[in-house]
Amino acid sequence: MIVLGLILLVIGLLVGLSLLTTVGGVLIVVGAILWILGSTGRSVGGRRHYF
Repeated sequence: MIVLGLILLVIGLLVGLSLLTTVGGVLIVVGAILWILGSTGRSVGGRRHYF
């Protein structure tokens, strides 16, 4: 999710589409939050790991 967000963010900045930039930023933030919660051992949505 973080990688997809980064790709969309870069494409949005290069092309000049603010929608892609916004979606990419949101995906990066949500992915980082889920990664941090998962690495601390806290279950998110009833699951302790995502793979």
